[in-house]
Amino acid sequence: MRLFGEGCGSQVNVLLTCAGRRNYLISFFREALNGRGLVFAMDVSPYAPALYEADKAFIAPPVNQLGYLEVLLRICIENQVRLLIPLNDLELPLLARSRERLLEVGTLPVVSRPSVIDTCFDKWATYQFLRDCNLPVPYTCLSLEDAAKALSSGSLAFPLVIKPRWGTASIGIEYVDNYEELNLAYSLVRRRLARTIIGEISQTDPERSVLIQQRLQGCEYGLDVVNDLEGRYAATFVKRKLLMRAGETDRAVTIQDDRLVELGKTIGERLGHVGNLDCDIIVENDVAYVLEMNPRFGGGYPFSHVAGANIPAALIAWANGEQPDPDWLRINPGVEASKCDRLVLAKALD
Repeated sequence: MRLFGEGCGSQVNVLLTCAGRRNYLISFFREALNGRGLVFAMDVSPYAPALYEADKAFIAPPVNQLGYLEVLLRICIENQVRLLIPLNDLELPLLARSRERLLEVGTLPVVSRPSVIDTCFDKWATYQFLRDCNLPVPYTCLSLEDAAKALSSGSLAFPLVIKPRWGTASIGIEYVDNYEELNLAYSLVRRRLARTIIGEISQTDPERSVLIQQRLQGCEYGLDVVNDLEGRYAATFVKRKLLMRAGETDRAVTIQDDRLVELGKTIGERLGHVGNLDCDIIVENDVAYVLEMNPRFGGGYPFSHVAGANIPAALIAWANGEQPDPDWLRINPGVEASKCDRLVLAKALD
């Protein structure tokens, strides 16, 4: 189905929301457009580094403010934005439910349908979805009482992970090794949630807003599971994580692992998300456990890109009703890379 444009000559302006420090995505989309469009960036903070490398920058209100969507729509209309790439978990529910309004102004949001967003954002729903797919997941409890029963029966054992049910950016994660730490950490996480950006969503079910999960010890992997704009499975890229920093992959190497590719395919076909899905995997005792799914570009995508993938180019092609180059949906194994900081000149924003 031809969604937009008249083919390869169509102008495609791209807007990255909540752009933050993702300067690499500005570069990736600019290279993919090759002069056939502009790359815009939007963020709540005027200090976001990505704003200073975009073709045009916009300051937006916080996503939880009523005016956020209206500001976004106005930016899209005035700048003829054809492709909207959201980059923050907290904006995905709103944008998923605003898809038709964005399409009406000529903007295609690369965001999954609301049920997919809800499944990924709610880690308890993620756990249930993965179990329904017959995929291994770490044993998870929704209350302190359930965890105590599971520990007594032997279904659960220390060490454990305490994490918010609706989580993002590694907020509120604690690791515990005994009952005393479990009780203290569980109480602490619940109290602190109210003061975080996920406090509001956590209050929708405050008594079941924190998960207690088996902590796995093994090798960590990241998957980019790629679907097209209709939610059809296209590819899986696998990276072995070598180093983490602030909850994000800092060093990784691409690998070819048919089992993990098949796991990604199962998730992509069953979930039916749109665009990129960032998945965290731990392999313990030769069992691949799925930890989380994030339906957006994740911090691990650059490692796929430098190894040959080009999802920005594929998204632009799909938006124009074209078939992407098959090479954009492949990576070369054995490519090891590290992230690093660099300086961006902070010129005055228009």
